[in-house]
Amino acid sequence: MTASPTIPAATEPGSADDHLDPATAVPESSSCGTSGLRLPDPVVLTSEQIQGLLPHRYPFSLVDRVVAHEPGRMAVAIKNVTLNEPQFQGHFPGRPLMPGVLIVEAMAQVGGLIVTQMPDLPKGLFVFAGIDGVRFRRPVVPGDQLRITCELLSLKRKRFGKVKGEARVDGELVCSGELMFSLVS
Repeated sequence: MTASPTIPAATEPGSADDHLDPATAVPESSSCGTSGLRLPDPVVLTSEQIQGLLPHRYPFSLVDRVVAHEPGRMAVAIKNVTLNEPQFQGHFPGRPLMPGVLIVEAMAQVGGLIVTQMPDLPKGLFVFAGIDGVRFRRPVVPGDQLRITCELLSLKRKRFGKVKGEARVDGELVCSGELMFSLVS
């Protein structure tokens, strides 16, 4: 793991940097049946910044942007699932489904973002050490947008960690579980 600069927090709503671009606004229905606009999620870490923090590269870079991040505590990220990803050529022809192991890997990458900016950790690479209680609740298909939330549960001896992860599509839970990792020097 390489040291990287601290990324500033997202701008506050209503600040001079906060604006609505109608081209990127997302439709939102209200309780009275009318349509309005909902602002897209703020971008806290871009894909370029994520590449500066994680070692993963195509086709295994599974985090498109981070929309909330508290280093050492939690992160919320987006993974846009698209038909042109290589796994859909064989999983499954005519009925593409995102493999569950890739959903778990995306959750692990978000977990990795939590610890990458913790200043007191030794240099090295965090790798999977185990998974507990992972459950898949519905298929994820091209066109879905995974919203992945991870929270750091523990970090022991600055080498072993555990995160709780959840992945949702349109607010519906599709995968959850606890992921363990260890530092390889």
